[in-house]
Amino acid sequence: MNRAWHKYAFIVVALLLLAMMLYRSREAGVSCDEVLHYNQSVKVYNYFRSGGTDRTALQDSEQYLKYYGQSYDNITTFLIKSFGIEDIYSFRHLMSSLAGWLAIIVTAIFAVWLSGYSAGLLVLLLFAVSPTFLGHSQNNLKDIPFALGYISGIFFTLRFLFSDKKLPLFDIILLMLSIAFCMSIRAGGMMLIVYLLAFFFLTEFIRYYNLRTINLVESGRKFGIIILISVAAWFLSVVFWPYGLQNPIINPVKAHIVMSRFPLTFREIFEGRTEWTDFMPWYYLFKYMLITFPLTVVAGLVFLVVYLPCKVKIPKFTEYMLLSLTIILPILYEIIFKPNIYSGWRQFLFLYPGIVIFSAKGINGLFSIVPGRYKLVMVLLLLLTALHPLKFIITDFRYAYIYFNPVVGGLKGANGNYETDYYFIGQREAAEWLGSYLKSKNVKDTVIVGSNFSAAWYFRNNPLVKNITFRNEERSNFDWDYYLSTNRYILPFRLKNGEWPPPGALKVVYADYAPVCAVIERKSKDSYYGFKALQERRVGDAVNLFKKAVEENGNDEMIFYNFAVALNRAGDSLKADSVLMKSLEINPFFEPALMYAGMISESKGRYDEAEGYYKRLIEINRKYSEAYIRLAGIVERKDVVRARAILRECLRINPVYRTALIRLADTYRGSHPEIARKYDSLAAKIGSGIKY
Repeated sequence: MNRAWHKYAFIVVALLLLAMMLYRSREAGVSCDEVLHYNQSVKVYNYFRSGGTDRTALQDSEQYLKYYGQSYDNITTFLIKSFGIEDIYSFRHLMSSLAGWLAIIVTAIFAVWLSGYSAGLLVLLLFAVSPTFLGHSQNNLKDIPFALGYISGIFFTLRFLFSDKKLPLFDIILLMLSIAFCMSIRAGGMMLIVYLLAFFFLTEFIRYYNLRTINLVESGRKFGIIILISVAAWFLSVVFWPYGLQNPIINPVKAHIVMSRFPLTFREIFEGRTEWTDFMPWYYLFKYMLITFPLTVVAGLVFLVVYLPCKVKIPKFTEYMLLSLTIILPILYEIIFKPNIYSGWRQFLFLYPGIVIFSAKGINGLFSIVPGRYKLVMVLLLLLTALHPLKFIITDFRYAYIYFNPVVGGLKGANGNYETDYYFIGQREAAEWLGSYLKSKNVKDTVIVGSNFSAAWYFRNNPLVKNITFRNEERSNFDWDYYLSTNRYILPFRLKNGEWPPPGALKVVYADYAPVCAVIERKSKDSYYGFKALQERRVGDAVNLFKKAVEENGNDEMIFYNFAVALNRAGDSLKADSVLMKSLEINPFFEPALMYAGMISESKGRYDEAEGYYKRLIEINRKYSEAYIRLAGIVERKDVVRARAILRECLRINPVYRTALIRLADTYRGSHPEIARKYDSLAAKIGSGIKY
């Protein structure tokens, strides 16, 4: 009776989740990642449509997109093109939500196989209060399908290895397809083949250890099937992947090597400061999981630790042990090899289904051993921990992916201390509001709308709106009428001190009381015309225009910086210094002003002062290579050994920075010409494109 109740509840909750996820996918914003991957998928579509003659999908791009299999993106685009779907991103969000729901269902069925319907039901309920996973399920056609392939591959691997009966052909096919699907999203899915082989030998060893015998015929048969599954999955994984098709054996391995050390790095906020993603601390992943997991899931994991010592024997212990390895090993890889990691644990979403299974096991297990009078206390505790994420899901579902739990005070507490809306989702709500606002004003002329990332899709039906993109700090250098300013790349001190959004914003978009986007109306374009005059060497005009611009807007560091440049070129260096200091007063982290201040100080012989500026610049941005060169030039006057150390540090961070190699060679020319020749040779190789 109890089991039947669990089964029916399982079905009802699963269907409710499907309905909720598909319905609310309509609210999803267009993420910056999906724009890139959709564009790549169109190139893939053109590749296949042209019979392979259109090879733009194979060309290198700044995002290294050819190395992604991204089969789910590609399949979605094939459907869009085949059925003439115009609202492409709404359809993509529907497909993404479907993949997220399938990942949840497979995980829940996995839990049923391990521990029964009560565990499966708990898995569904834990996912229902998991904002991060549900949020990414709206518009992440890369990490969510990968998570689906990963958990499916593990599930069918264990079913295959622990089947005591004749191996069902259907299970074998599903295992093969799961591995192929996972690899076709990212080449890193080949780890499922490694698991399959490693777990086979491990389970055979365990059987031999327990029974002191081994069935060579049966083991050989299983091993043969594993080889066939692996080979078939490998070749199936490249069917929708142009780069993989060029060399199905070697290219997936190359892609995995490149993407496991992703070459592109970014700067994002972590623990209250901006840092490069390849310099994050070893605990970055753990910290993000701790502060973004729903406390209900965390409670389940704690319960598991309490529950385990209470049980002498746990059914399917080996299966749970192997599942735990599929969670632990990728985390260990991240800690040991320190791949370029960013955007929280987005790249590790594939681990979450397994983690939820263990959380459900902890809750289910503790319920089974806790006396009846304490069960109600446990239920109330779990409900209490679920209130915070559940409220966020209900009120701010489109921003669910940036959920932070009460450990850091929710999203409001995380604002300025951790990266939040890194996908630029807030642009949708701001753009829709601005569209209505312009309509209410009955605008008849062309309006230029600026944004941090392209917002053109939101204005596709408004021919009067032209969208341009630029970096936030350079906004005054561009011609725009309205600006959709997201909190991405806003400095932490501004977010924490309430300096962003700026006063007078027409509209501020909030998620959980934290601002994520603002609509700003430009009052004057003097700063833009001044910058244009500066570029055209009309220094007098530039000075006059910037005088007016700083009177109209006294909180934009770039305007003061440009004004200082104009004054310096006009010969008024004293006033230029004063204006430049104002720029740094507004923003003490403003890199162009720090560099310019250092150069001015250096040119006037104030070397200690210049050294301070360059050191400050390196402290703010360890990859500002030119600052190392200038700092070394100043230090070399007194201490050549220290100057060399500065240049070597620059080369440690940027090994192919030719200027640093030449400058390092210069420090040896008089004393050690043979060493100078060595660095000259390396610099020449970089200049000629030779790798060393």
